[in-house]
Amino acid sequence: MNKRATWGKWVLVGMTTALLVACGGSEEKEVAKVEQKVDTIHWKMVTTWPKNAPGMGTGAEVLAQNIKEMSNGRLDIKVYAAGELVPALEVFDAVSRGTAQMGHGTAYYWKGKIPAAQFFSTVPFGFNAQEFNAWIGEGGGLALWEEIYAPFNLIPMVAGNAGVQMGGWFNKEINSLADFQGLKIRMPGLGGEVLEKVGASSINLPASEVFTALQTGTIDATEWVGPYNDLAFGLYKAAKYYYYPGWHEPGSAVEAIFNQEAFNALPNDLRAIVRSAVQQANLAMLNEFTARNNAALQTLVNEHNVILKPFPEDLLIALKKASSETLEALAANDPQSQKVYESFKNFLGPVSEWHDVSERAYINARALE
Repeated sequence: MNKRATWGKWVLVGMTTALLVACGGSEEKEVAKVEQKVDTIHWKMVTTWPKNAPGMGTGAEVLAQNIKEMSNGRLDIKVYAAGELVPALEVFDAVSRGTAQMGHGTAYYWKGKIPAAQFFSTVPFGFNAQEFNAWIGEGGGLALWEEIYAPFNLIPMVAGNAGVQMGGWFNKEINSLADFQGLKIRMPGLGGEVLEKVGASSINLPASEVFTALQTGTIDATEWVGPYNDLAFGLYKAAKYYYYPGWHEPGSAVEAIFNQEAFNALPNDLRAIVRSAVQQANLAMLNEFTARNNAALQTLVNEHNVILKPFPEDLLIALKKASSETLEALAANDPQSQKVYESFKNFLGPVSEWHDVSERAYINARALE
């Protein structure tokens, strides 16, 4: 082959290579453009919490952000705090009718619509967070929860837990059951019904109204969550007596609720992403409260001179008896509640026996000196 032919060959090869590279680059750019053109689904999430409320309000924001990141931006959820789009106690209805595709709150707020819903928030002297999660995941609780929400066009999931709460803030010292008589106490759910049986009055207020009601004397006492949240809400400025244990909310579950049509319209992978993100949020919230409650409690006691006290034993005994009566009456008057209550009891008995020889025994042993 002469020099001219050789030179021509390499020119041809070079041109071909350049052409292939150019075509390849063009294809890569077109693929990148396609990837960038993925349609984004926009949702609204309404919540029962004040904006940036520690644990709950921030938990809703983190959940939305995680879903967006896990879906690579395909599902973008705008979070609305209580009152920004709908009032706190209208979240259930807003998601049911499709005003928002998703809600974040707690199930006992809906007891007027579904009495049995209260079992999926917290039950006085009932499950702690660990036990509740086990009942939902392994004890048939989730199927019952989905069953009672289905007629309202809703799908529920566990999205967090505050753990065992505090007994509440009081503007006077409680030394016996008699000191509870006539008190006006902010306490929603089944705990509020129990209060009525021991001579107090229960009042259901959204979080945004609790501080003012306590400070002005509209109520004599309030429960909210625990030290981490209560410190942020400044409740120590309105009352000085802080009681424990939180008999009324031993494991307060937070729910994410979804409009059925909106959720079922998602492609399979996005539905799986949402479920995974909610499961992660459930664990993360419990971790957050467990890690931060004691530091907040020490701040309340040592810096704000809060008086920390246990409830008297005679009061706790009376409250436990009243709780059993309240649950039995609820089950007797509502077939759905009866069905859920039977499942609740059937799981609580054995898990309590196990925890007597595991969790309780270990904690007692750890306290030995």
